[in-house]
Amino acid sequence: MNTTPSSVPHVTPATRALVLGGGGATGNAWEIGVVAGLSEAGLDVTAADLIIGTSAGSTVAAQISGTSPAELFAAILAASPQPAGSGRGRGPNVAGLLEKTGRIIAAAEDPADMRRRLGAAALELDATPGSSGPTRRAVVAARLPSQDWPQRPILIVAVDAHTGEPVVFDRDSGVDLVDAVAASTSGPGAAPHRIGDNRYIDGGYRRNENADLAAGFGRVLVLSPFGGRSRVPLAWGSQLAAQVDELRAGGSKVETIFPDSDSEHMFGANAVDLSLRPPAARVGYHQGRALAGQLADFWR
Repeated sequence: MNTTPSSVPHVTPATRALVLGGGGATGNAWEIGVVAGLSEAGLDVTAADLIIGTSAGSTVAAQISGTSPAELFAAILAASPQPAGSGRGRGPNVAGLLEKTGRIIAAAEDPADMRRRLGAAALELDATPGSSGPTRRAVVAARLPSQDWPQRPILIVAVDAHTGEPVVFDRDSGVDLVDAVAASTSGPGAAPHRIGDNRYIDGGYRRNENADLAAGFGRVLVLSPFGGRSRVPLAWGSQLAAQVDELRAGGSKVETIFPDSDSEHMFGANAVDLSLRPPAARVGYHQGRALAGQLADFWR
């Protein structure tokens, strides 16, 4: 089990990292669409030397490591149609959660204090039936093509609910892949995910993309469903732009992909609307196909 690197390692130009940020159900679909579109156009980013997944991105990281992007994309489009707003009725409403977490963020002194406060709030829900534990773990497991860690290096980011300290899971952590993904996706309104005696919350509370964990890689491609935006004060340096600056200062080349302006309504407050998954996947697919040519030299 690793934590944030204390220093920037030597950059190896030939190495490539794919970073998959958080973004809810629609963000997951959009990222799968982007990767599928890139692949269809001849750019296979799943062959990265490292894949970093956070929150919804952790699910994508595990999915594309065991199933072709084309199959994942087709499965989203083939899923039974969902009524508009579906998914919003589970647990507290999104607007209420954003307001609650917004108050916690506003009261925090710094990122560490914010994570501790968010962890404490999640721990208050720990006894809520059905909010975590075996039922939620089974839901996460059903989304993954395999419950085994892939051979290619993958990092899954979460936060310790008790201490607020970031945690980075990999195949050597002694934690099952399903538990790592369940921990990373334990967002607002859910009890922290239990792994043994520990409790974990969403890895996006460290940084939504956690692209800085790709330090030392020559080329870093970042997919951010939230368009690099951050809800925390810019002075904290948690936003994607700060992460990109850190990577470039260390010698990495970085490219980012955001949803286009016409599709921004599918994310943020609408990120849990299951009816928007197919259109979000299509938007991502077309973006991937359109961007493959200009990213070819960078990635290859």
